[in-house]
Amino acid sequence: MSPIPDLPSLTTVSQAIQLAIAPVFLLAGIGAFLNVCVARLARIIDRARIVEEMVFNSVAGPAHDRHVWEINRLDKRMRVVNSAIFLTVASAVSVCAVVCMMFLAVLIEPPLGPAIAILFIIAMLLITAAFATFLHEVRLAAKTIRVRQEVLTHRFEEE
Repeated sequence: MSPIPDLPSLTTVSQAIQLAIAPVFLLAGIGAFLNVCVARLARIIDRARIVEEMVFNSVAGPAHDRHVWEINRLDKRMRVVNSAIFLTVASAVSVCAVVCMMFLAVLIEPPLGPAIAILFIIAMLLITAAFATFLHEVRLAAKTIRVRQEVLTHRFEEE
């Protein structure tokens, strides 16, 4: 009969769980940010569908040019938000790997400290890049949403 390998004690497992709590909270925050990015992308896509119809239904002139300009801006915003989503998900995957490696480090005690630290730094760099990308998209949106001068100065003419 082969000997049964030593199983981790309850204390060891609870220590591993305690160590993993902070990165799990970080995952919750990353998930909330991802939700914001996805909702923003959905709104951009909805607006793009409306503007696409306007582009095809408008005749040549200032209105058509404005619609084409807006659809180009929406396309750029979609690409930027998609980049932010990619970076956010990559950060979340890195944090998940950190949690797994922390459990391994506690349970089987390989020398994973430097690898965990490097992976955590990568996760933080990725989420920082995601936030910066998101900020870029917000600024693009702010530049896009301008009320035209002719609307601001429009007066209703009585018959």
